[in-house]
Amino acid sequence: MAITKAVIPVAGLGTRFLPATKAMPKEMLPVVDRPAIQYVVEEAVGAGLHDVLMVTGRNKTALENHFDRVGELEQVLTAKGDIDKLEKVKHSTDLADVHYVRQGDPKGLGHAVLRAKMHVGHEPFAVLLGDDIIDERDPLLTRMLDVQQQRSTTVIALLEVDPSQTHLYGIATVEPTDESDVVKITGLVEKPAPGEAPSNLAIIGRYVLRPEVFDILEQTPPGKGGEIQLTDALQAMAQGPSWAGGVYGVVFRGRRYDTGDKLDYIKAIIQLASEREDLGSELRPWLRDFAQGLED
Repeated sequence: MAITKAVIPVAGLGTRFLPATKAMPKEMLPVVDRPAIQYVVEEAVGAGLHDVLMVTGRNKTALENHFDRVGELEQVLTAKGDIDKLEKVKHSTDLADVHYVRQGDPKGLGHAVLRAKMHVGHEPFAVLLGDDIIDERDPLLTRMLDVQQQRSTTVIALLEVDPSQTHLYGIATVEPTDESDVVKITGLVEKPAPGEAPSNLAIIGRYVLRPEVFDILEQTPPGKGGEIQLTDALQAMAQGPSWAGGVYGVVFRGRRYDTGDKLDYIKAIIQLASEREDLGSELRPWLRDFAQGLED
């Protein structure tokens, strides 16, 4: 079955970016000149997923406004003849068919995904987390969708991380397949204690899930942090009955920008801006001069 739907959980409070996120959703923080959430929606659309469901919470109205029309602003830009800015404003409005559902109680990522059940129905679907921006030149989601269609399974994105960082991620136990970038998942553990990780393959924020995940999430008790962990449901699918379809991983070796941490957020802005045609030619020499000044 062709996959057409993407689910993006955006109910988090963004406490790591306070006070900036006191009144503005963290997903609306700008990465150069676009909010972080727009990169994620553009990635979904670029992979052919035009039906987008955002699982929101309180104080997320700005997200809905961003993907809605702003008639007054469009009129002002039209009157000024500022076609470039007008096209950018309309781009986010026309990007996708965006829907919204409230998560209500903040019971974890697994619970947020479960809130998508009525919208998704009995179809495979993608889940994209807003903290991870994947460079459009490295089409991770497209590859994951291909693997899902070929194997009719659940697919998660994996990234090789330094062993000292494994306690920050969900970590996979894997077996090789006949494809160099695809592995079979035999086990998953959420944020293992230092030194206890089964590998250095970490789950990052892209999933392509079979709809059976909803049935399993409904039976999944709260796990680490008292939350319903998506990793626990994926573990059950990886080791469970054949009807669950198993779990495979795509090992991603491309460019990923982490906007969930303040330092990594700053790095992401610098990396993306330095590679843009309209900014890079002036920014890169300034960065070199600035870096040399730090060494003096």
